[in-house]
Amino acid sequence: MDSTPMKAIELTGDIDDQHRLHARVPDELPAGPVRLIVLLPDEDEAGHAWTQGIAQEWAEELRDSRQDIHTIEDGQPVNAPR
Repeated sequence: MDSTPMKAIELTGDIDDQHRLHARVPDELPAGPVRLIVLLPDEDEAGHAWTQGIAQEWAEELRDSRQDIHTIEDGQPVNAPR
């Protein structure tokens, strides 16, 4: 591993479906090789990403009206006497 002193800057990027990293760097950075450290969100921070993934996976089923087997009248209020 190269022991050249390095300066760290933080960038925000996106990884696309083809597993390519997209990030914009400041114009003052020179062209050339860089080392990257990728920080992934913790499980708690990824909750939104998880729900978005589920929504995409289940979108077709959720649009299918044959899946609508329950109505608002099917249940009881949460605070109803038992």
